Amino acid sequence: MKIRVGTFNLFQFVEPPYSWYTKKEKFNNEQWEEKKAWIKKQVLSMNCDIIGFQEVFSRDALKILMNELGFEHFQTVDFAKTKDENKKVFVSTTVAIASKHPITNIQEVKAHIPSLKKHYFEGFFKFARIPIKANITLPNGIDTTFYICHLKSNRLNEFEYVFNKSHTLEQKKEQVDKALKDKYSKALKQRLCEASSLFFDIKKQKNKASVLMCDLNDKEFSITIEALTNNKYHDKNRKETFTLVDAYHQHDKKVYNPHPEAKDPKRPATSHFAGKGNVLDYIFISNDFNKKNKDRIAQISNYEILDGHLKDNPDGSLLKSDHAQVVCELEFL
Repeated sequence: MKIRVGTFNLFQFVEPPYSWYTKKEKFNNEQWEEKKAWIKKQVLSMNCDIIGFQEVFSRDALKILMNELGFEHFQTVDFAKTKDENKKVFVSTTVAIASKHPITNIQEVKAHIPSLKKHYFEGFFKFARIPIKANITLPNGIDTTFYICHLKSNRLNEFEYVFNKSHTLEQKKEQVDKALKDKYSKALKQRLCEASSLFFDIKKQKNKASVLMCDLNDKEFSITIEALTNNKYHDKNRKETFTLVDAYHQHDKKVYNPHPEAKDPKRPATSHFAGKGNVLDYIFISNDFNKKNKDRIAQISNYEILDGHLKDNPDGSLLKSDHAQVVCELEFL
């Protein structure tokens, strides 16, 4: 049996006459129909059983759209908020999950209080977007937990360290710890609290397979990924390492006419900013799906990045999306 899961940042999914953030930012009816038609086409191309969505303002409109495409089960754990003085202007957004298989339980992920203290967070904490935790019974009877998240963005373009494959966990922590103590990376501080809260919630899921579909708002090799996946980020004395692994590294990349000295293909960007491509959208899997685990129940048989619309326009279009869609296929053994 194969199950396909995906993550899809919808880029301002706001049904008219509603606006996002300011009164003038809204679609007219013709634009809205065009955007919905593109989303439908993209969802059909993804060919998924389960999809996690980000930037969901108009919850009911998305539920109807997905029901029309055969996704009978749809849930959120929050509602987008509007301005007090103008109820037709949204000031916050949510995540959502759509599934062709029954959602047996839905919860919001709670903050992990010790992680807030560890990252020097002061004051009242709330997620930028409350993550979803959904239990879904698959056709083979296996109950699997799916998480959907959209972590805090660096909207104010604060300074944040950029890491690469050569940086060790210790190097990352040493540099970032000073930034957290000196209070000059507030968005990163919140993002690390959010990622750590997800880590500890997922870690509690003993004997239950987990999948996380997300817009992390952070780059490949970032310390946010360490907080989300790596036991040693939270406790250097732990023997085990990763609670989650990046599904991208679990599949065999297709290389056509390979050169004997060719390097591994570069990972495609899922979003662009200031002319530079970044990987922000991910699917992470628990050890139950890890190809290195001899007791795995399934493995990644395919991984796709739908980015054709970004090749035409790297910055994206409001009538489409400014993110690529990511899909991975789980083949049960």
